[in-house]
Amino acid sequence: MMTTNLQDPRDPRLRAWAYLSRVVEGPCRQLLALINQVGPEDAARAVQSGGLPQVLDRPTRARRQDDHSARDLELLIDMGGELVTPDSREWPAWRMLTFDQQEVRQDLDAVAPIALWKRGAVSIDEVSSSAVAVVGTRAPSSYGEQCTIDMACELSAAGCTIVSGAAYGIDACAHRAALAGQKPTVAVLACGIDQVYPSGHDRLLGEIVRKGAVVTEYPPGTRPARFRFLARNRLVAALSDAVLVTEAGKRSGARNTARWGRLFGKPVYAMPGPVTSVSSVGCHQMIRTGEASLVTCGSEVLSDTGLRERAAQRVLVGSGIEPADGLDRVTDGLDRTQLRVFDSLPMRGGAGLAEIAVSSGVPAASVQAALAVLEISGLAQRGDAGWRRAKKAC
Repeated sequence: MMTTNLQDPRDPRLRAWAYLSRVVEGPCRQLLALINQVGPEDAARAVQSGGLPQVLDRPTRARRQDDHSARDLELLIDMGGELVTPDSREWPAWRMLTFDQQEVRQDLDAVAPIALWKRGAVSIDEVSSSAVAVVGTRAPSSYGEQCTIDMACELSAAGCTIVSGAAYGIDACAHRAALAGQKPTVAVLACGIDQVYPSGHDRLLGEIVRKGAVVTEYPPGTRPARFRFLARNRLVAALSDAVLVTEAGKRSGARNTARWGRLFGKPVYAMPGPVTSVSSVGCHQMIRTGEASLVTCGSEVLSDTGLRERAAQRVLVGSGIEPADGLDRVTDGLDRTQLRVFDSLPMRGGAGLAEIAVSSGVPAASVQAALAVLEISGLAQRGDAGWRRAKKAC
């Protein structure tokens, strides 16, 4: 879906979101709680006035008097961008539920962004509805590059959005493979939306803007820094259904993205490489220790996650095309809530009620009711590991 920017930089509520996005450095659970309690405009006034509890006073003290919201928004809009907030229709609310899981909240850095600064032609919510994060080393071998291209081409051709970080190496290969197939891709930056980083990717980022989206939680002017890359990685994982590491060394930052994927309860995959290659040591370690599942082609990821069917359904709905030859789908007859719960069921292993609720964005009580219908219909079954799709639905 194409998006149209109708934002007004003078809008006080929008300016409040922009101010709050800059007043703290990176994720801040306490500020998010204040916004949720009183709204962005009152939260901004409270921060500017001071007198906050210590847990909020400390992270906001250095910048509270620096209100660059009007300037930031004007710059963003001049670039053809927009500020995507929880007020926006394209806010990826379903994806952000990831941060509300009880086990995730125990990690102090596992916090949703206040807003997303975006340039691009597509809706973040729509393109992230079926997405795979493809990440890896910045210095790939020719083997790693080819594997990444093959994987990204297969996944994007099946309707999955490729999400990555626009870095040199594997990230760039993944983005370019999606773009070559005229498919959208999302680049998540660790700097301001006005920064070109790395500098050699000016043209690549421009093409992503034209055909996909470039997003960041950092306001204009923010320079890249190591701690921002680590914070960025959580958003790459959060906006995706699964994380795929195609080639990574022992200390590759891609393993940090994989860690976020595991924390969020998402499937994490790694591709094996030559046993003599230092560029694949990280992948081999993750496979050996159970941090990632071994995959060799995109179809394995699609089958394991159920993404093929979900992406195909999204394409059919968006185009208005009915299934060919009038054939019935096993999910025909399900209402919207039941279909969302079904789409969230794993094809292997199992998932608990709370995990399905977070994954589907459906309240736990409604998930329970939907599971009863799916079980009676023969589409879901419950085992020792939790709920999963029944064999006839795989």
